Amino acid sequence: MKSTIRFMAIRNLAFSITLIISLIGIGSLFVKGLNFGLDFTGGTLIELAYEQPANLDRIKTELGQVGYEDAVVQSFGASTDVLVRLAGDDPQLGNQVAEALRKVDAESKFVLKRVEFVGPQVGEELRDQGGLAMLLALGGVLLYLAFRFQWKFGVGAIASLVHDVIVTLGILAFFQIPFDLTVLAAVLAMIGYSLNDTIIIFDRIRENFRVLRRADLIENIDVSCTQTLLRTIATSVSTALALFALLIFGGDSLHGFALSLLVGVVVGTYSSIYISAPVLIWLKLTSEDLIPPAATAEADDRP
Repeated sequence: MKSTIRFMAIRNLAFSITLIISLIGIGSLFVKGLNFGLDFTGGTLIELAYEQPANLDRIKTELGQVGYEDAVVQSFGASTDVLVRLAGDDPQLGNQVAEALRKVDAESKFVLKRVEFVGPQVGEELRDQGGLAMLLALGGVLLYLAFRFQWKFGVGAIASLVHDVIVTLGILAFFQIPFDLTVLAAVLAMIGYSLNDTIIIFDRIRENFRVLRRADLIENIDVSCTQTLLRTIATSVSTALALFALLIFGGDSLHGFALSLLVGVVVGTYSSIYISAPVLIWLKLTSEDLIPPAATAEADDRP
């Protein structure tokens, strides 16, 4: 194909860049660590019921004016219900926050509905379960691809997904973006998104082994990536536009989710081409690997 883009011609350069970025991400995780939110570290939950639809940005600003700069403010069910998350276990913290808000804006009418403390033990359990969920997701991907395609495809997909997770978490750690349950959900969603891109390329590579009989593996990968490029660009751009909208208009409660998933879309699109595919080259995938083993006929011992 004359119009084929030679993606694999720069695979060694791409791998070098990937290695550097991954090492920086791992270094950020070890040096700075993730900035775990109250979902994981514990804190106080304060529910406020307003008479009118609440302005979350305004409440966030008012809390910052009275010394609660780290407060997390989000809607809870209805637009009049607000959930405030703060570090600390003072039983009077809810009343203190309510009084401070009334002093800043006496016209705001709200009722303090409940105050709950989430201990660090619960947060630690959530963190462990979140990490286990991520490992189970990666393990499930490996098993699926091993049965759906061939084990070499599974290794390539896992290498791609591990790269995506390391880079995304490294960026979150480097910029100290709060890591809460919504961000964890974004990381798990990113795994599914990246896997979808990878499987489409893998499926085309497998089909092209039958179509391009005289092509070697590198040419096959270049042709397959070129054939799926427009679809990949369309999906990535449309997803990125939706995430940009969430990032700009979604408020603080969705900021971490949108940013993490946006990073994951960019990283996942890159890794589907320059991580998963080169692994197939290094493992020396051949058309014979995709041929199912012949069934052995049972010997007939009847007289």
